[in-house]
Amino acid sequence: MLEFLNKRRTIRKYSEKTISNELLSKLLHAAAQASNTGNMQAYSVVVSTDIEIKKQLAPTHFNQAMVTTAPLVLTFCADFNRITKWCEQRNAIPGFNNFQSFMAAAIDAVIFAQTFAVAAESAGLGICYLGTTTYNAGEIIEILNLPKLVVPITTLTIGYPVEMPILTDRLPLESVVHFETYADYTKDSIDELYAEKEQHEIYKKFAAESNKEFLAQVFTDVRYTQKNNEFFSVKFLNVLKQQGFMN
Repeated sequence: MLEFLNKRRTIRKYSEKTISNELLSKLLHAAAQASNTGNMQAYSVVVSTDIEIKKQLAPTHFNQAMVTTAPLVLTFCADFNRITKWCEQRNAIPGFNNFQSFMAAAIDAVIFAQTFAVAAESAGLGICYLGTTTYNAGEIIEILNLPKLVVPITTLTIGYPVEMPILTDRLPLESVVHFETYADYTKDSIDELYAEKEQHEIYKKFAAESNKEFLAQVFTDVRYTQKNNEFFSVKFLNVLKQQGFMN
């Protein structure tokens, strides 16, 4: 398992081979065994195979090609709708229309999604996370007909790989692991931890193509600008209010 995890890759190009309903069911069943808050399973997943639905979803993910070319698109959601209805039908007064409940459900949805991802990859499938789900959550809610107390959190595209890309680099382990207490970074440690990434030919080219002196400026000035972060923050908070999680 460790060797398998250390060699995993994100797959963005898929063959036309279909994923059987039997395999999908097995993968979802395995993913549902994942840990979750209070064993409430406050999550749900919408499986999209219909090309017309995928075409509707594509713009919400900034028209990334995988959305329409992947055999499966899975939208994982924080979901307190089901539990709330169960409580109301059993003379129990639910108190899940708040931010704390949303956070618990969002975390559980991601755990469910990642467990599914590992299961899918172990079965020879390739996956790609779409980090765009919360950017246009309101539009996804309309397309997938999500009721109150259901919010899309993350999306996976899934299929059989047609290529095996190179391994994506990662920061040294000491950059993300702290023992006992958090050891803040010094100027020298930041330079050391990011040295290899900044000297990588791919990233040097990345910065040059973006006309930036430093790779960090690509993240602040091009990919994840403050203006965009603030815009999508307001947009997502409005979705949480709309879906009943900010009462």
